[in-house]
Amino acid sequence: MTTRTERIHAILTAEFAPEALELKDDSHKHAKHAHRMEQVGHAPDVGETHYRLAMVSARFAGQTRVARSRAVHEALDAEFKSGLHALALDLKAPGE
Repeated sequence: MTTRTERIHAILTAEFAPEALELKDDSHKHAKHAHRMEQVGHAPDVGETHYRLAMVSARFAGQTRVARSRAVHEALDAEFKSGLHALALDLKAPGE
């Protein structure tokens, strides 16, 4: 079984062919938030819900920040539907 981190990395690599991709799981910083408590009744066992993504892709050239964000969210739709809660984004085109 693959982890959410591995799945996200694979999806983004296939969809955006990034020059650089850094994905960090920040779920531990949100362990006591209500949405995590509701998932299993206690927070410590729940993970892979909050991420920080920095990615450089030629696909972002000429796109607004909103368009870039929308493209990433659309690519990760299944992950959001299966428990991904938050994704902080730093999306750039080459040379930015």
